[in-house]
Amino acid sequence: MLFVLCGVNTLQAQEKKKVNITHPGDFTKDEVKYPGADIMSKDNQQVKFEHDGIELWCDVAVFWRQDNRIEAFGNVFFQQGDSIRMRSEEAEYDANTKIAIARGKVNLRNNSMSLSTEEVEFDRNKQQAYYKTEGTVRDSENTLTSNRGKYYLELSKYEFSSDVQITNPEYHIESSRLDYYTKSRNAFMYGPSTITGKDYKIYCEKGYYSTVGETGYGVKNTRIDYNDRIIYGDSLFFDKARQFASATNNIKVIDTINQGVIKGNYAEVFKAEDSVFVTRKALAISVFEKDSLYIHGDTLMVTGPEDGRIIRAFKDARFYKSDMSGRCDSIHSDQRSGITRFITKRPAGVSEKLAGKYRPVIWSARSQMTGDSIVLLSNPKTEKLDSLKVLGDAFIIQLDSVSHAKYKDSLKQGFNQIKAKNLYGHFENNELKYIDMIKNAELIYYLWDDNGEFIGIDKRKCGRINFTLIENAIDEVTSFNNVDGNIFPEGALPIPDRRYKGFYWRGDEMINGVQDLFSEEDMNEGLVPILGISAPIDPDNPDLTPEDVEDDEEEPEETNSPAGLQPVKPMPAAKDTTKVGKGSLPHEEQ
Repeated sequence: MLFVLCGVNTLQAQEKKKVNITHPGDFTKDEVKYPGADIMSKDNQQVKFEHDGIELWCDVAVFWRQDNRIEAFGNVFFQQGDSIRMRSEEAEYDANTKIAIARGKVNLRNNSMSLSTEEVEFDRNKQQAYYKTEGTVRDSENTLTSNRGKYYLELSKYEFSSDVQITNPEYHIESSRLDYYTKSRNAFMYGPSTITGKDYKIYCEKGYYSTVGETGYGVKNTRIDYNDRIIYGDSLFFDKARQFASATNNIKVIDTINQGVIKGNYAEVFKAEDSVFVTRKALAISVFEKDSLYIHGDTLMVTGPEDGRIIRAFKDARFYKSDMSGRCDSIHSDQRSGITRFITKRPAGVSEKLAGKYRPVIWSARSQMTGDSIVLLSNPKTEKLDSLKVLGDAFIIQLDSVSHAKYKDSLKQGFNQIKAKNLYGHFENNELKYIDMIKNAELIYYLWDDNGEFIGIDKRKCGRINFTLIENAIDEVTSFNNVDGNIFPEGALPIPDRRYKGFYWRGDEMINGVQDLFSEEDMNEGLVPILGISAPIDPDNPDLTPEDVEDDEEEPEETNSPAGLQPVKPMPAAKDTTKVGKGSLPHEEQ
């Protein structure tokens, strides 16, 4: 009895899989061309079949009852419930595998979306459609084209590959591999991709873009061309409505107008305010003819229009060029006026003896310059350095190279010193050449003959001191107005009198190259991990993950990606089929 019941159940299951002929039309056979098949053709209406939730209409049908398979020709119309409607010139349907293959001017519709191509394979078991001929997808906003594609009905998702393009009046997207969600109109890109808007251009090799809000991000080989700036970074975010872009890790912002470059590990760009904010190993680079000026601070801000950029560096600001470097609390550089200010505020309670430690400082070769404030001026038209001002307690200290090389005893090692109320320097060809020390000038200078024999220490006071620099060393010192001083022989000038009040040597802080701009903390700071999540893959389908879509293909390698980006699987090839015949009668709407 159990055997009989099992047999009945098996027969019922087989019967459920059989194709039902709803309207056979005119009936004939051709055992030579189609052995074992029934040939049906349109009479007053099209031939119609039903099978397990689908309906199929055509002008001519070749039906193999034993194989449970149909070949349809002429105005073929395939419908699955309310979800899928597909038209074509011809089609095959295998009721056993539930796979339909449509060919010739194929148009597949699903709600507000349509796909047009020359061949589509639709797998009803997986609820997936495949095509590997040039196809066009249209929804209410966008037109998408590609050479190959795969559509997941349950996820409302397309996987496009090979020359993918999305066209919209506001933007254009090109990609080698792209996933598109038809409900949210979100695009996920895997491979070289370019998004071109009216006032921006984005390139990435892995990223996300909302075609509705024109927002997105990239996480591999990313670049944004935005408001006369080119932004590179390991990860980039863009928001058109907010006129905002940000970058994380190994970022570079290029000013295409002024040829300036800013580097760091985090940046924000505000288009409306024409400003850039950079932090985490931030570095600004400006070109002066054949030399470059590097500015670093914990935070950098660049604001203003193209002809009036202002660079601000604050908190442990530092700068370097080949013949000059410096350090202070903050730097303010105005391109329009050509004025760069180096600013440091002495903490309350610091004694005059230690004041030099907290003043802005500039080094030029072996010379150290400090003062209450330091101003560097350049010519805005020629972009050449013009002059230097050190205002308030200007103090120059220079290693006396001969005594430092000759004596191991630090007490015998001397420092040349010039101090005054203010310092005024003049540049030639971007090199500091002439310096005037104005008001209450004082000098201590070690004198040696050509044989390296000590002559004495020149110590004097006057109203003004002028000197030149040769290879960044003090030379040809001239004193003016009420000169009072003497040259002291060896031992005649006590050690304590060889240093002026306020002397503070900061040679251990000297910046000798670009790497010295960064503190130990900067150098030890690691990059922020660019991580993603495994699921969900789209906000429209929060309960569905890639595992919900069956696929026998090999899993791709895991990759780090931001929220929403997922590894994708290659599209399976369509099955090889053979064309037979062609119908010619128009389809009648059912």
